[in-house]
Amino acid sequence: MMRVRPFILALLGIVLVPLGLPAASPKKEPGPETVVKPKELSLVRVNVTGQAYDYIRPWQKRAPFQKRALGAVLAQGRVLVTADLVANQNYVELERAESGEKTGATVVVADYEANLALLEPTDKKFLNGLTPLQLALDTVVGDRLAAWQLESTGALVGTEGLVTTIQMTRYPADLGQFLTYRISISMQYRDNSYTVPLVKNNKLAGLLLRFDPRTQVLDAIPAPIIAHFLKDAESQQYRGFPFAGFGFFPTRDPQLRTFAGQTGKPAGVYVTSVEAETPAAKAGLKVGDIVVSVGNNEIDPNGNYVDPLYGKIEFTNLLTARVYVGDTMPIQIQREGKAMQLTLAMDHRDANESVIPPYTIDRAPRYYILGGLVFQELSRQYLREWGANWLKDAPQRFVYKDRFQSELYPEGNRRVVVLTQVLPANNTIGYDDIAYLTVTKINNKEVKSLADLAEAVKQPLDGFIKVETEEDPKQIELDAAEVAAESEALQQNYSLPALQRLE
Repeated sequence: MMRVRPFILALLGIVLVPLGLPAASPKKEPGPETVVKPKELSLVRVNVTGQAYDYIRPWQKRAPFQKRALGAVLAQGRVLVTADLVANQNYVELERAESGEKTGATVVVADYEANLALLEPTDKKFLNGLTPLQLALDTVVGDRLAAWQLESTGALVGTEGLVTTIQMTRYPADLGQFLTYRISISMQYRDNSYTVPLVKNNKLAGLLLRFDPRTQVLDAIPAPIIAHFLKDAESQQYRGFPFAGFGFFPTRDPQLRTFAGQTGKPAGVYVTSVEAETPAAKAGLKVGDIVVSVGNNEIDPNGNYVDPLYGKIEFTNLLTARVYVGDTMPIQIQREGKAMQLTLAMDHRDANESVIPPYTIDRAPRYYILGGLVFQELSRQYLREWGANWLKDAPQRFVYKDRFQSELYPEGNRRVVVLTQVLPANNTIGYDDIAYLTVTKINNKEVKSLADLAEAVKQPLDGFIKVETEEDPKQIELDAAEVAAESEALQQNYSLPALQRLE
């Protein structure tokens, strides 16, 4: 995982609201909407019905939702959309804009970190007659891109915007940084605006990532990220984007460079953390090293390198879009003033390998209910239940554990089990106000997962189940016989489909 650098935008999700178009202004301002000729249509409508899992009440799902978007038609009879669109989907449907003809679709590949997904129609002939979009890989600052949207009549409308910045930002999954186009654009809401293709000379330049209607700033997933995704999707097993596994800080401060023992001209980034069992750790990178070059690209004290297309941009681009899992990447470092070369064997870290998973999508959350005490494994998906401001509104001890999980749990290979709430019952009298506790032991046995908890409760101590927690009250006791006797009534009273889900 790369350095966490704050990225603040008014809306973290993809949100569009009705907007009026500003008065046209010459050259630098986005252009007005224009109707695109029908022969240029390479899009289909995508209709999605789904249900998200409820992490506050993990035994149930939320109410069904419907989303409507546009998909970019690609070669090999596939359709590209954002992964956000198909997350927790129950049914996906494709619709021809010009005729209204429909067919079901399956999700072939979904990468929630890069926020991209490939769909395939059930009817293999459904996309016949639609020209696949090619990728525009040469977009630079100052280019104009057109956002394509459909009117209710099926007419295709393009709204021009100006590329103002190309930089590295965090995507919705908030795991690492990816290349992003930032575009100044005046765009109106339409019912297919969940996924919006951006084109350059009738080639796909990107997909809408997020849009702030107040500032009229759009962030787009760029074609180079899409190209990386598509190439990897051609393999039998999609492997995802590489993950280096170290944090860093700029070396602009001369005192920091002196402290690190750097010699020669100011350059590179100071390594602040190295996660265990990652490419960086396996290569021998250490805290205190200064990374001065990646793949023969010199890094300046701000952490940037000179890209032949984009100019100065953060070096993390070299470790995501420019390499694939299985590739090797040489890096040059200084360690206490001594020049060294290390080789990163690039790999992807699955979200499930994290102690506190950064996202959990398309999978039911695990839980265990014991006499009314609800236990879960901590995940960022659970913390996101507090809304867009979850960093401030969610239980702060849990936010802290998520933010510093590498330092708090360097051994990895475990989960953080928490007592999230109490369902009022005979067994929980006196425990009604207890919530948000970190479980350490059950019946004197260490708990590193819900599976550990489930095994430990089978061995009561003198007829009682003892729950130990990091926070007050430190210890909770339940009568094991009463818990067993009232489990059926508890399940019926709260309409619980089951008292546990461990898989």
